[in-house]
Order: sequence, then structure tokens, then C-alpha cells
Amino acid sequence: MPTPFPSAFPLNADSQTNRRYRYLDLVMAFFVAILITSNIASSAKIVDLGFSLFGVRLAFDGGALLFPLSYVFGDILTEVYGFRSSRRVIWTGFIALALASLIFLLLRVLPADQAWEAYAGSAAYDAILGGMSSGGIAIASLLGYWVGEFSNSAVLSRMKVLMKGKLLWVRTIGSTLVGEFLDSLVFVFIASLTGVFGWELFLSLVLTNYLFKCAIEIIMTPATYLAVGRLKKAEGIDAYDTGISFNPFKREAG
Repeated sequence: MPTPFPSAFPLNADSQTNRRYRYLDLVMAFFVAILITSNIASSAKIVDLGFSLFGVRLAFDGGALLFPLSYVFGDILTEVYGFRSSRRVIWTGFIALALASLIFLLLRVLPADQAWEAYAGSAAYDAILGGMSSGGIAIASLLGYWVGEFSNSAVLSRMKVLMKGKLLWVRTIGSTLVGEFLDSLVFVFIASLTGVFGWELFLSLVLTNYLFKCAIEIIMTPATYLAVGRLKKAEGIDAYDTGISFNPFKREAG
């Protein structure tokens, strides 16, 4: 029977089992690197653009400059390799981010060199990197990332099947609108709840982070098309997630 999907390499979940890909590990490496770097930047600086939108001050954490690219890579992973591969990469990123937080926590509690204390000091470390090593940004980042990335991947995956692979830009932007909203909301809420950000910045940070991240997704759409097209051709795959579970905790064979 002819496939209902307009793709040269349509694969369902079962036909992906035990396949080995040339570029999946490379995409995963970039994904994890962007994730960790952006979270360090989130605790390092709050940027204020100096103007307001609808009465809300446009201020955002430093990670907002880079973190949206993780959603671009997430879209590419799900679109090309399918939800199951994306789920594995998301969990890899989650574990890597947790490990980074533990390392920063260990550095925080280890005794400091006196010369370092003289020109930098523990107070500076706590002010800039403390969020990565304590309950604040560490928990906020982990939970926001987890909720947002899995939502983004599941929505894109379902939209691809329903739309029979057409209109990639609708799927990438639509899934990002959902994932980034949940990510920004959870991240800023927990960070504010744990005292990393003041509550007076809550609405501003949620709105600015959300708009900024979605804008980057839209701007990166041509690059996403290019990457998706080349990867599908190079890997000989265009995965459609039929008959799979979208449970983040479910481990499936393959």
C-alpha cells in the first residue's frame, strides 16, 4: 500500500528500531552544550533593553539569548528522528544539566584559595553562579526545561502525523509557542519562588523570555528547513511517530 506521507523516506516507530545514525550524536552534543551554557548565562546576568511593551519592562535573563536554540535543535531532532530519539536526547540533556549543577554546588562548598578570595571571592561566586548550584535556577531550569522540551517534542510529533508532513514551519513555530510558554512560566515561577528573581520581575521576565524565544524560533525557520532537509537526505529517514507512547518516562525497545 502506498504511504500517505509525502516523504522520500517515511519511517514509523517500529522501522526505526536498532537503526544507527551518522549525525544524531552530533546534534545531541550541540543540544546539550547550548542547554548548559544558556543556563549558566541565566544566572550570570539580567539584561534590560531599556524600554517597555504594553507597560511591561523588557528585561530577560542572559540565557534567553542562547536557550531558544535548544528548541530549534529539539524541533530538528523530532522532525527527522522522531519522538523516541528526541526523548532520549531530552533526558540526556536533563542529566547533563543536573550534573553541571552538582559540580557548581561542589565548587561552592569547597574551601576557597585566599588569593582568589582577595580578587574575586565567594560572595561574587554566589552572586553570579550561585543560582546554578542552589535551589533557585538549578531547579527552575531543570523543571522548566523538562516540561517545555517534552511538550514541544510531543506537539510537533503529533502535528506532523496529522498534517501528513506538510508545512514544517507551522509545526516548528506552533510547537514552540506551547513549549516555550510552559518553559518560561515554570522557570520564572520557580526562580521567583526560591528568591533568585524578585516577584516584581515575574510578569516582565515571563513575557520577555517568551516573546524573545519565540521570535528567535521564527527567525531561525530558514536554517531549520535547511538542517532538516539535509539531515533527512543524509540519514535516509523521515520519521512519523505512529503507534508510540508520548509518556516521557516510558522506555521503548530500540
